[in-house]
Amino acid sequence: MIKVGIIGCGNLGLSLSKGFLNSPKIHILASRRNPIEVELDRFQWAQNEDIINDSDIVILALKPYALEDYFCQYKSQISTSKAIWVSVASGLTSEGFLNEVGIDTFPFVRAMPNTASEVAESITALSFTNTSNEQKQSITELFEEVGATIEINEDLMEAATIIGACGIAYVLRFMRAMIQAGVEVGFDAQTATKMVTHTVKGAAQLILENHTHPEQEIDKVTTPKGCTIVGLNTMEHSGFSSALIKGVVESYRKIER
Repeated sequence: MIKVGIIGCGNLGLSLSKGFLNSPKIHILASRRNPIEVELDRFQWAQNEDIINDSDIVILALKPYALEDYFCQYKSQISTSKAIWVSVASGLTSEGFLNEVGIDTFPFVRAMPNTASEVAESITALSFTNTSNEQKQSITELFEEVGATIEINEDLMEAATIIGACGIAYVLRFMRAMIQAGVEVGFDAQTATKMVTHTVKGAAQLILENHTHPEQEIDKVTTPKGCTIVGLNTMEHSGFSSALIKGVVESYRKIER
């Protein structure tokens, strides 16, 4: 049984916990300023000190503004920890972590999953610093319990945050608009939600399994003078793609500041 400690168990931390616990070999120790009742097997609330001492892997899931106080209180304990340390906190670089701990050779992993971890459908970007091959394998296998993983250079981690983590919200906003349109053309909300949800899932699966570019799949359903191309062109005239690109880029500029 591997013990995974999650420090700062908010929305993302709970999503990770639920996903990890689909594996019978993982036990979760979690901390939160105000613990809430959760009905999860092999999950227990713990003190930060106990998580640092008892975990095989520690995941820092604190909000960025809470990191400074956390390091002030626990950095001496972290520096003697035998756990592999992983941060899913936005903006915490390997350089920043090592400076806080005061050990240049301390193993550290930056990870950026998303809330689809809860249903084992996350995409998690990973960047490794001072880790052995065995440690890299352990962390990769852990996050593969909640979806797919991709190893990237650390300088792309902010971009990965926007596409992989914030991207959940962008897709859901698109889905909400599709559902509203479905209601306007005659469906009740429940039926429209089911149709849109499975349509989005099917579209993603086409790209994953066929290894095609989205435009190739679009071409398959845009017949000459058909209703699909009319809809697509109307959306483009209204700035659909440019608005989405602009939103993603502005999010990236915000996270870089």
